[in-house]
Amino acid sequence: MLDYHAQTMHSYRSVRTKSHSIDWDHPPKQFKIYPETFTRILLDKKSPDHRFFYLIGGITAQKSYPGVTYALRTNPSAGALYPTEIYLQIRGVEGFANGIYHLSPFETSLVLLHPLAEDEGVESFLHVKKINGFIFLFSTLYYRSSWKYKDRAFRYCLHDTGHMIGTLEASCALSDQSYRILYAIEKKALNALFGFTQEEFFLSSAIVGEEDKTFTCKAPMLSLPYVNGTGFFEANARVEAVYDATCALLPKKQTTTMPAFNVDKERFMQAIWRRRSIRDFAQKPISQEEFLAVMDCVTQPIPSDCDVEVGIYAIINRVEGMEQGVWKEGVYLQSGDFARKAGYLCLEQALGEESGVTFFLVGNDARNYQAMVQKAGIIGHRMYVMSEYMGFGCSGIGAYYDEEVMAFLDTQGMILYALAIGR
Repeated sequence: MLDYHAQTMHSYRSVRTKSHSIDWDHPPKQFKIYPETFTRILLDKKSPDHRFFYLIGGITAQKSYPGVTYALRTNPSAGALYPTEIYLQIRGVEGFANGIYHLSPFETSLVLLHPLAEDEGVESFLHVKKINGFIFLFSTLYYRSSWKYKDRAFRYCLHDTGHMIGTLEASCALSDQSYRILYAIEKKALNALFGFTQEEFFLSSAIVGEEDKTFTCKAPMLSLPYVNGTGFFEANARVEAVYDATCALLPKKQTTTMPAFNVDKERFMQAIWRRRSIRDFAQKPISQEEFLAVMDCVTQPIPSDCDVEVGIYAIINRVEGMEQGVWKEGVYLQSGDFARKAGYLCLEQALGEESGVTFFLVGNDARNYQAMVQKAGIIGHRMYVMSEYMGFGCSGIGAYYDEEVMAFLDTQGMILYALAIGR
């Protein structure tokens, strides 16, 4: 097990004895905004070419509470804090100038950071040849999460980046485009290229385009101003140390097979717009057919250069046509009513107990921690969208009693994420 993961476990005792204060006087900014001198392309949701980008982290609603307003987006985020930022390179796409851009959800715009010469590009940092199409780069401004979640925030930054990749996957599905995720990229060199300081760093990349293997691009020379993306910033040594320790990956098998989502596209797009985290369940069951449809979706291939195994354990609470128990890959590991146990394991949250199904995602590859936890986030995003598509709700649960979950599931793997679905 990765030391960081062990050090940030919750237990019944730790959540009651560890001091945990939130600096309400210095909440992080939600958006990173480049200066007005940079050219903008305003995104029009009615244009299919623009909607492709809007569906990737675009704002769908606002929610207000006393003293604060949250902009909700197509991607779920722990605490609605949205630490993930998106940069992208566009080459050879009609209607867009070749260049390196920042995707700005607040402005509903692509911000041109650097016009791209024919012989340059970020490809060398990804170990690929010239890409005609899109290269997405996913970074995280970790204080947006550590402000609230402290040392455990790196887990949530990885979840949230996985969710954002999930929005890219969903947008590609609607536009019939293939994609592939790259985790084994030169992250620290990219951090330097984009002028990041310690508060922001890259985690992964995705290619939506074709590779011209006959042409090698030289690295661009960027000269970007520093842009404060969080407002106030407080460094977290544990988060920065685990990022540094987990940047290098141990090569794993590559997966090139694209997922096959059997969905009606218009209904699927509406599910993306409507997706929210459910706050409570009416304790009504879902059907076996609905459960299996969700499982078919979340177990589709995820094309990437580091396909880490993530196990999906399902605690069946309320599914018509299925007995209660712990289910994994079509086999019951335990039989019985474990609804109360599931709620307890999720830090005694009612969502875990009152759901139709409560899931725990499990992995045991410390050498590929960043890729593994992001994959859990992608699986989680699929679960969110498919649940909405099927007419019920989903909520991600990032806090649970780690070791007690491991003991209950009889696994030595790290508990990466929990989710609950139901009516």
